[in-house]
Amino acid sequence: MSESGQVQIITFYEFKKLEVVAPLEDLKTCFREIFIELGVRGTIILAAEGYNGMVCGSMDAITGFISRAETILQTTLVFKSSFHDTAPFRKIDVKIKPEIVTLKKEVDISLGLGTHVKPTDWNKVISDPETLLLDTRNDYEYKTGTFRGAINPNTAKFSELPDFVAENLDPEKHKRVAMFCTGGIRCEKFAPFMKQLGFEEVYQLEGGILKYLEEVPKAEMLWEGECFVFDERTTVDDKLSKGAGPDYSQRHANAKKPPYKVAK
Repeated sequence: MSESGQVQIITFYEFKKLEVVAPLEDLKTCFREIFIELGVRGTIILAAEGYNGMVCGSMDAITGFISRAETILQTTLVFKSSFHDTAPFRKIDVKIKPEIVTLKKEVDISLGLGTHVKPTDWNKVISDPETLLLDTRNDYEYKTGTFRGAINPNTAKFSELPDFVAENLDPEKHKRVAMFCTGGIRCEKFAPFMKQLGFEEVYQLEGGILKYLEEVPKAEMLWEGECFVFDERTTVDDKLSKGAGPDYSQRHANAKKPPYKVAK
């Protein structure tokens, strides 16, 4: 633990050809060793397309983890940080999967170049009446909190989102689409997917909701409610502290709902 008695939580991801760095099984072994050596806990997903992680530990342990992870992955780790009184992750879990975020679609990630919007510029983009604002998260996350005016596609999992777009959005009508998610990873994949479909102007919130809450003053926020997080905190508030909201995930995660209809 740090002197403040708080646990540091970091989330990070990168779309990167990991098999150029090292075999995935070797990377998995290295990360498991680091977890044990430094006493950090959490989950890391490894895939040919990149990595996605959420880990926690003392501030010293997390500093050490970042340094070691950067060496192993041959990168500079871009992460979002928050703090809590207790560890929200209790287990060590390093997984190899087909995707670091499951869309089940072939996506040219490079098409996302130029779609990122800084948190400090986000309000201007989504306040434009010509912008369709899409929450790319699941229904139970939307119910916890979202941006003012955002569309809820009523999905139970990310891989359902392409069906929602096919049934409800039209590149000829919806010329400007802005999207967001918790930490940015889903949009890193979905923004270029939308470009593949022919949508002309596509924007994504750089760093996701968590970065917006970190950088935008409360008085200027267009965010309403709390942000669902995938750990024992359940939600975080606008100060990135543990929230007080209910956990809708168990009630709604597997429910089948009719899709939200967008005006044609």
